[in-house]
Amino acid sequence: MCGLAGFIYPDGNCDETQSRVEVMLDTLRHRGPDDHGIWVDDQLGVAIGHCRLSILDLSHNGHQPMKSRSGNFVIGFNGEIYNHLELREKLERNNQAPSAGWLGHSDTETFLACLESWGVKKTLQSSVGMFAFALWDKTQNSLTIARDRIGEKPIYYGWQKGTFLFGSELKSLRVHPAFEGRIDWDAAGMFFRHNYIPAPSSIYCEIFKLVPGTFFQLTQNDIKHRTLPPLIPYWSLDTVAEDGLLNPFSGTLNDAVDELEKLVRQSVLLQSVADVPVGAFLSGGVDSSTVVALMQAATTSRVTTFTIGMPDHTMDESSYAAEVARYLHTNHVEHVVSSDEAIDIITKLPNIWDEPFADSSQIPTYLVSQLAKKEVTVALSGDGGDELFLGYPQYAFYDKIWDFRFLEKMPWDIAFNILKPLEKYRKFEILLRRSRSIVNAWRQPNVPALNKYWMDKYRQDRMPILGVGKPATLEFPVLPDAATTAGLWDVGTYLPDDILVKVDIAAMANSLETRAPLLDHRIVEFVYCLPPEFKFSGGVGKKVLREILYRYVPEGMVNRPKMSFSIPLGEWLKNELRAWVEHMLNQLPEDHTYLDKSVILQLWTEHLTGRRVHTDQLWGILCFLEFMNH
Repeated sequence: MCGLAGFIYPDGNCDETQSRVEVMLDTLRHRGPDDHGIWVDDQLGVAIGHCRLSILDLSHNGHQPMKSRSGNFVIGFNGEIYNHLELREKLERNNQAPSAGWLGHSDTETFLACLESWGVKKTLQSSVGMFAFALWDKTQNSLTIARDRIGEKPIYYGWQKGTFLFGSELKSLRVHPAFEGRIDWDAAGMFFRHNYIPAPSSIYCEIFKLVPGTFFQLTQNDIKHRTLPPLIPYWSLDTVAEDGLLNPFSGTLNDAVDELEKLVRQSVLLQSVADVPVGAFLSGGVDSSTVVALMQAATTSRVTTFTIGMPDHTMDESSYAAEVARYLHTNHVEHVVSSDEAIDIITKLPNIWDEPFADSSQIPTYLVSQLAKKEVTVALSGDGGDELFLGYPQYAFYDKIWDFRFLEKMPWDIAFNILKPLEKYRKFEILLRRSRSIVNAWRQPNVPALNKYWMDKYRQDRMPILGVGKPATLEFPVLPDAATTAGLWDVGTYLPDDILVKVDIAAMANSLETRAPLLDHRIVEFVYCLPPEFKFSGGVGKKVLREILYRYVPEGMVNRPKMSFSIPLGEWLKNELRAWVEHMLNQLPEDHTYLDKSVILQLWTEHLTGRRVHTDQLWGILCFLEFMNH
């Protein structure tokens, strides 16, 4: 796990190439505090910088940017290739390993040898891992930028004032003198709808996030004309889903449990390999408990697990995590968050997330990463389980909504107009608002549209942003049932653009590497071959995953309603954070070109008085204002 940054000056030599990439790297030291390096070609105006969090091969043999043995390639690599030993063996069998032998045992050295022997696409398709990298090909004078299949590792890129910039975080691009920093208000509109910005957009004009499962090669022609080449997919989630329909799993539920357990065990074992201490996050839910159970079963040592307790007992899973930890005999570390501690983090958020991001679980995620870093350098997580195995409560709701959508044909608008006078009574106002939301859900043309509608923070409110807000552009196939279709959308958008961004940024801010065994692409491909009822049955998700866990932990210990990993933010906004909220809102000018202060103040008044709950909307607005003020 590392950070990388760099640039290309198409006009060639720049006297300040070295110093400028140094400044870019300085913004990423938290991602790689153990080592850093810079490679430049002054004649071509190319620079790649890398800061390293040493995980495999702690010696200088793992130093980056790393040159291939031929000297034809230079790479800055962020992430892990979990099957790198298998790839080494394949190279050696085919007489493609370096003739002088391997210098060390880092996965980057293996990966670079594969790139040189097999080319980019074959290497990517052969690799199991999470990664983003920049590869300079000296023979072609071209730059390749690539990202892992699911989107665990980020990379930003774009042309700014005639210079091509790239980096693991936006802050590394912002310090370059070519960076323009113009706000993309269409992207801002997407942020307000989702509380995150979907790829390929970023908050800045002409700066993009690379879409998962793709790469591109910036050729000399692209560099000369300051253009971006087309993205080249090497793995496609929608193709995986469609292939799963064409080639469904034909065995029994027990067969599926056996096969999935084998795949998850294999993934956990591969992702537990490191030359530094490895632990795991444990919430006590199905996903993290499954990962920890298989992790503990594979070793005679006690796995170290980490849990954050919440000050509000309705959001606190720490007692469940402690019970699972005791049963599995892990070395369990727990910390209960105080309101002062969590609120203190809020002031640091603009320095941690460098584009607007407003999933409030970012706060406990940061704190549990901070806790884990005190004892380990790598932590495994259960991320991806909810999206892949349909664990979110809304999936049951989508099935019910879609089954009754024929009711949309009733004269609802007439009924709502007749009942409108009753809105002055709070109880009726809530009932009518919920009823309108259901009717509008029935009116959506398909399940992806239903999912986008239901996840829209402003589906029943005026947007606080004026005249902008294009929808997310990625589309995915419609599957036979509503829950699986909605889950597919979330795996392709919400997971990489919210959940994985949250985890990567929170963990890397603490110099902690996180790994998600459930996101091994072979597991993803297997899951989409399964019949829907193996994942979601009787209104309950994760059926096949639960069956694995029951082999290690008593069913009653983990069979409980899902809880969100969150904080009592809504109440804090009205109490402990009220002064901060009102200070931020008072700074907003009445005549802002894009932000509608009257709408924002209405949302705040309704929330403050208890008339409506607008926690998600207000948190998004406040995070955006903090970003703009930073």
